Parts: sequence; structure tokens; C-alpha cells
Amino acid sequence: MPDLLIELFSEEIPARMQTRAGEDLKKRITDGLVEGGLTYAGAAALTTPRRLTLAVEGLLAESPTIREERKGPKVGAPDKAIEGFLRGAGLTRDQLEERDTPKGAVYFATIEKAGRPAADIVAEVLETTIRNFPWPKSMRWGNGPLRWVRPLHSILCILNDEAGAQVVPLEVEGITSGDTTAGHRFMAPNRFSVSSFDDYAAQLKRAFVVLSPDERAEHIWNDAQNMAFAAGLEVVEDRSLLAEVAGLVEWPVVLMGQIDDEFLDLPPEVLQTSMKEHQKFFSVKNPKTGRIERFITVANRETADNGATILAGNQKVLSARLADAKFFWENDLRVAKSDIAQWTRALENVTFHNKLGTQAERIDRIAALARELAPVTGADTDQAEKAARLAKADLSSEMVYEFPELQGLMGRYYIEAAGEDAAVAAVAQEHYSPLGPSDDVPTAPPSVTVALADKLDTLTGFWAIDEKPTGSKDPFALRRAALGIIRLVLDNNLRLHLDRYFDSQLVRAESASNNALRSESINDLLDEIAEHGVFGAAFQTFKEKLGELPNSDFLSLEKKIPDTSDDLLSFFHDRLKVFLRDEGIRHDIIDACIAMDGNDDLNLLVKRARALNAVIATEDGENLVQGFKRANNILTQAEEKDGVEYSYGADVKFAETDSEKALFAALDQAQAQIEPALKAEDFPTAMAAMAALRGPVDAFFEDVQVNTDNDIVRRNRLNLLSQIRQVCSSVADLTRIEG
Repeated sequence: MPDLLIELFSEEIPARMQTRAGEDLKKRITDGLVEGGLTYAGAAALTTPRRLTLAVEGLLAESPTIREERKGPKVGAPDKAIEGFLRGAGLTRDQLEERDTPKGAVYFATIEKAGRPAADIVAEVLETTIRNFPWPKSMRWGNGPLRWVRPLHSILCILNDEAGAQVVPLEVEGITSGDTTAGHRFMAPNRFSVSSFDDYAAQLKRAFVVLSPDERAEHIWNDAQNMAFAAGLEVVEDRSLLAEVAGLVEWPVVLMGQIDDEFLDLPPEVLQTSMKEHQKFFSVKNPKTGRIERFITVANRETADNGATILAGNQKVLSARLADAKFFWENDLRVAKSDIAQWTRALENVTFHNKLGTQAERIDRIAALARELAPVTGADTDQAEKAARLAKADLSSEMVYEFPELQGLMGRYYIEAAGEDAAVAAVAQEHYSPLGPSDDVPTAPPSVTVALADKLDTLTGFWAIDEKPTGSKDPFALRRAALGIIRLVLDNNLRLHLDRYFDSQLVRAESASNNALRSESINDLLDEIAEHGVFGAAFQTFKEKLGELPNSDFLSLEKKIPDTSDDLLSFFHDRLKVFLRDEGIRHDIIDACIAMDGNDDLNLLVKRARALNAVIATEDGENLVQGFKRANNILTQAEEKDGVEYSYGADVKFAETDSEKALFAALDQAQAQIEPALKAEDFPTAMAAMAALRGPVDAFFEDVQVNTDNDIVRRNRLNLLSQIRQVCSSVADLTRIEG
């Protein structure tokens, strides 16, 4: 079985595209080979800045011969039907076979498709792949129609076995395939022929090309660590930068340079970001002080002076970049120390969203909500509001304008420089968290407060203007914001009724998007919401006090706010299902808990769901659910048939069997345990008491016929089933449990 080697040699491929391009090459070629009848033992794609390489092992030498039998029309069918069948099969009438079937004589055609040499199939598949390669961006050059990420220079395509190697002949827009490639652009530019993948990789290594990106990355990292260690320093780990740099060089040569003393006092994050974004340098820090003191750069060639000239040039360019950063830093510090509030005032001219006002208006909404949240999170009210008003001030700073990824972090430095409390300064950095499932969750009360207010304002604002996530599209990262709130609430064990805060923030968002709503009326309504905690009652009281509403826009809020709030809460419940799925909690168990009162208190909801999940996982819990469903089904059918509701309480004096009497006692005992447990929010105890009903319920259904001929006994037993439903439903809505 031959092996296949393909190399597409071009000008430099952007580092960010190389990995995906290698995967696409492998998938398109291997899929095409299999579709053409060629199976293989294994395939691997490798990339460098100038080449995409694919090695396929154990390829069939030719595709197998295929025999296919097709059933045609009946014998004696119209000539047009038979001729159409013959055209499709590529046969003549004398090649057809007549066979008797239960439906009469029928024509059959046997089509034999001869196998094809591997070289022919490879040539077709490779040409199709090159002409239709899915580059994110591509270009044309010269006069031809071929598009590639950068000009394509050569195609290496060979099949090799024990007998030797043969070139797979093909031509794409004047580029003819061959068995040659070139080494490093500067150190070994001459072309050379290869006979196999092992020969190819070995000759490339001698020509100063490391074919494997993983090998290049490992070499860079090891050399960088060794250089830093020798100087008593540490390399700041950055895996994404390492992968990018490994895609920029074919022969990595690691060099360590100095940072001028005048820049060493810049915040380490500024140095690191500037060097990474502008120069693709690794930062090297002093482990004792945490200060960035040197940098690592990776050259693409060896030089006679061991990289001295390269380092000198890099240091000169870096100094210019860091001089800009120092200028921004010093200017920003002057503003922060003199009047940091001018930055927040500048946000009055920055639009957050054309329907939700400016950043300054958004900050006002966040600050107002932070005051409302502070008693729940344990933060000082005034401190929470101040932190909310300063948290986004750095958006107006020169440093964040240059490096947007430093927002929040620079705010922390600037707020501290302005003389504010460290806890207030920390909010600027921490209120954006958590940004993802692995991100740390803030725990300091001011940071938690503003983080919640920020995310709640984002969600309610976009819900108010009906800009919700759809399918895979979520341009405003609203799913991430909801997950962030869930983690903030659960990790900090907060008791938060989301409905109440949805309502107040939705009213503020409506005010921002509708100029017809007067601010004084909005403020009066917000005061009522704060007092009542429920929008419906607050709005009714507001109407009674006012006598008549200011305008019809205000009247529309009476329905719009509750509907929007309910829809947003449903979105949170969907996010919660995704979040708890990682804990192994099924969606139907969460649905059973969502159906209970207080489902806008995420902490309460999750405690109930975890307790129910633990009970359902036991044999008693699983069987009790089945018993409950049986009781509920019998009761529902009887109520529909009789046209009455059986919920007036059963009487033990009408019990006829021991199991019936035992169930009465078990229900009384369970109810006595469940009610105080639910009041104390001790869900494990409540669930355990419910699960203990499994035995008495099973025994009851084994011994007792509910729909007996005695009407009094029947009604009593149906009322007993109603008591089972009532006791179990006080814990969770078991009708929603699947299975």
C-alpha cells in the first residue's frame, strides 16, 4: 500500500489561519479519497508559515471494482421507460437480464464499475481542493482565476511504496505538481527532491525548517525558560502568543532583550500588553518584585552576530512603543489625580446604544440599581454607588483607548491614584467578571454589587428594546451576562428576588428608550416598586395616587413590564439548566422546581433542584415518582369523569385495609416533617420525608382498589390520593419529571 505526501508551498500564511487550514486540507483530501473508493490507515496535517503538508499512510493502490445491480421496468413496458433506464445504467438492451418476480418479469441491469489507480483519484481530489479551499480571506495574483491566501508557488504530490516514489501528475493554473520543495527562505532557499515523508521531514530539518508547529512551540518555550532562568527571571506564560509565534517562524531562534530603565515603572500589564500586541514579544518578569524587566523575541534565522543586530532593532522599536505607553500613563495619572470625574462626564458624549442612551446614562442606571442591591449583597450603599459611578471612568482614558483589553484594570490603577478606597478601585477591574465559565467570581461586596448591577442593566436594557439572542447569534453576549449573574448569586450565596430588580431596571430602560415618559413619573413609580417589591401592586398604587396617567405610554407599561420580566426570567431558567447540566441535574428536575413559588430566587431554586436530584437518584425517590404519577392519573381521570374536585380531606374512619390506614399515618407524619422543613428551606429533609412515602404508597396500590363499588369508600380513597398529590406537590411539581 502506498503512502501519499502533499505539500502546498506558498508565500507566508497568516499564523491565525494555519491550524484551521491544516485541518481543512486533511478533511477535504481524506473525504475525497474515501468518496473515490480509497481507504487509508492514517493521516496527519502539518503547517509552517510557507507550507501546508498532508501525509497519508496505507492508501489503497487503486479503488476496488464495484458491481451494482439495478431493478428496471417490467418486460413489455413502453419503449421510452426502457430507454430511460438504459441511459441511466449506461447499457444496451441486449445487456439486460430478464427475471421472474412475484409481480411478473422484470428487467435487471448489472453495472460493473472498474477500479481506478490511486494517482488518478488523488489528482482529481487535490485539484478540487486547491480550487475550492475555504480560506477566510484569499487573493488572486497574475492573470489567473486561482485564489489562495498568498501566492501559491509549487505543489508537491507523490505516492511512494517499496518500489519507489512517483509524482502524481496534475496542473493548476500553470503550477505543475512535482517531487521538489524548498528549505528556509534565507538559510537554505534551494529546491530539492524528496522520496517519502520521512525523507521530506529530514531534508527540511537540514534545510532549517521545523515542520511540526508543536515542535516549534516546544523549542521556543524551552529556550525562553532556560534563558530567563539563567538570568534569575521567569517568562510570563502566554499559550495563545506561543501558538501565534510558532506560526510566524520556520526555524525559531530565541533571543532575550533588555527593556530601558525609564519604562520599568510602568504597570506590568501595560508592558505585557504593549509588547504582545505590537511586537509579539514574551514578557520576562522578576519573580521577587513581579516587575517586567526583559522581553523574549523569536527570530526566524540564525545570524553571524548571534542575533545582536536583530535585538538592537527590536529594542529600538520597542522603546518607541513604550514611550507612547508611558505618555498615555502619565497623562492619565494627571487627570485621575486632578479630577477623575471629568472622564465620566466625557461619557455623556459616548453612545452605548442608540435606543438605550449614552454610557453616562447607563452608568446612572447601574449606580441606582447598585444602591438597591447593596443591602442584599452586604455592601455599603454609598460606597456601592460611588464604585458604580467610577467603574467605567477609564473608558475615557488614553491608555484604554489604545489598549481596550486593559479596561477595568487601568481603572483600578487610576481610581487608587485619585485617592479612593482600594475596595472602590477594585470594583473597576472586578465588575466585568465572570467573563466565562472558568473565570473567577468576585467576592468583595462592592464588586459583587456593581457586577450584578452592570449585568442586570445590560440584560433588562436589551430585553426592553427586544434585542434578544436568537439561535447561535448573541452579539451583545447576553447569555454570558446571564450566566455571570447565576454564578455571582450562587458563589456568593445571595438571596435575590430577580423579578423585583428586573422590574425596576426595565422601567429605567423604558425611560431611556422612550422620551415621552417623564422622569419625575418614572422616579415615583420606582419608589413604589422599591416599597412593594411587586410591579403590579406598585403600578396600581401609583395610578391611585396620581389619579390619571401622564400619557398612554405609561399605561402600556402595566402589561409590558410584567411580560418582559417573565420572558427574561424564562431566559435565566434556560441558562440555569445549561449551568446545572454540568452537575448532572436533568432539565426535567429543574422544571419541577421552577414550577414552585419563588422561582426568581436562583439560590432557593438551585437548592431545591439539587435536593430533588439527590432523591430522584435513589430507588425510593424513583419509585415514589411513579407512585405519585399513578395517584395523580387516577385522581385526574376521576375528577374529569365526576366533574368534581377531590380535595376536601380523607377520613381515616372509612379506611378498610391496614395499608390504607398506614398511608393515612404516613401522610400525616410526612406533612408534619415537610412543612417546617420547607419553611426553614431545609430541602434535603423535606425531600427525604417525601421519599419515605414510597413504601406506604406502594403497599396501598398493591392492596387497594381505588374505584370500588362503594361510593363513600371510593370518594374517601380519591381524597386520600389528593392528599398524596398535595403533600408531594408542596416539595416539587413531580408531574414534570420524565419517565
